[in-house]
Amino acid sequence: MAHGAHQSPLLPPHPDLSLARDCEHCLGWGTVVTFDGLHELCPTCQPSTGDGGTATGTTVP
Repeated sequence: MAHGAHQSPLLPPHPDLSLARDCEHCLGWGTVVTFDGLHELCPTCQPSTGDGGTATGTTVP
């Protein structure tokens, strides 16, 4: 069964695909889907801002 995109006021994160190219965690996509169905930058290949959030500023409450 196919599912459509979830309605969210937040834009999906924009990964650096050159960093994600050989990542085995995200399979080169640069993003992962959480158990809540949210898209987040891959914690393995994408740099974080150092403040606990992701590079795009989206955090999960």
